[in-house]
Amino acid sequence: MFDIKNTTRKNNPSLPFQKIKEKVLGKNYELSLVFIGDQLSKKLNNQYRKINKATNILTFNLSKTEGEIFINLNLAKKQAHKFEKNYTNFIGLLLIHGLMHLKGYQHSSKMDKEEEKIRKFFKI
Repeated sequence: MFDIKNTTRKNNPSLPFQKIKEKVLGKNYELSLVFIGDQLSKKLNNQYRKINKATNILTFNLSKTEGEIFINLNLAKKQAHKFEKNYTNFIGLLLIHGLMHLKGYQHSSKMDKEEEKIRKFFKI
């Protein structure tokens, strides 16, 4: 199962979300992808990470086969240029990053290499 929910007034970026998810986690992984704004991002970040500010992505591993990703569309739009990406590709980059965490990767050069493979495959 793959569920996408948008709690903002912005349109969903045009990306092959399900194909990206399946490439990283497989077809049997259950993922909920939620697009949020600054207020909910700040609330969740404070609640779960004790950081009282909005963040661009939050990832929650619920089990070995189930997880949630929250992407802050407002912050992503503001940050895309810092990463030399357009808005849509930056959302894709964030998604891939979150999927890698769900797969069990921690920040490392190995994670960076795996992310790069997926980004190249989807031209992100």
